[in-house]
Amino acid sequence: MALQKIRIDFVSDIACPWCVIGLRGLLLALHSLRQELIAELAFVPFELNPEMGAQGENAFEHVRAKYQATEEDSAALRQAIIDNGKTLGFTFNYSPQTRIWNTFDAHRLLWWAGREGKALETKQALFKANFTDGKNVSDLDVLSGVAREVGLDPRRAREMLLSSEFEKEVREEEVAWLNDGIGAVPVVAINRRWLIQGAQPAAAYAQALRDVASGKAKIEEAS
Repeated sequence: MALQKIRIDFVSDIACPWCVIGLRGLLLALHSLRQELIAELAFVPFELNPEMGAQGENAFEHVRAKYQATEEDSAALRQAIIDNGKTLGFTFNYSPQTRIWNTFDAHRLLWWAGREGKALETKQALFKANFTDGKNVSDLDVLSGVAREVGLDPRRAREMLLSSEFEKEVREEEVAWLNDGIGAVPVVAINRRWLIQGAQPAAAYAQALRDVASGKAKIEEAS
């Protein structure tokens, strides 16, 4: 029997910890379905904080101000993120110095990496750099280092990031999905018709993908 082909657009931001958890769950689901379907996985840029300055912002202060969260609520949320990450084999490291950075150039790097067939590796390396290693993912040296790590040419990465290359493409993609009603991430869009919102367990993703492949899907339809 021929394997069912499915297109998956993963809408996310490098600064979103739940996007890490969602991607890990999705990848586990795809692995479990490897005898049933073939997935074309694409990454869609989304910026949680598009106005973030070059110096970034303390993560704890940012969360308190943006979400009106108490210290107790913030601590509980961080622990939930850490625990979920550990279950999925990903390490989140938080400290009082943890910062949130502008991610636009990281998305440009990822856009280029996709053209070079290295999107997934780059996405995962960016998540690790940000959340595990605590690096500044808006920094040119960090981003070119990520390129080197995944087997891309770091000199070409620097050249691209120092120019305006792919700025238009990334901006247009962001706006297109915002106009389609995407206001929070992660979102998994299947075949550009169905949406799965929020980070889900692998089993939930697997069931949704099976439903789409079999024609039984009753997921929210994308515009």
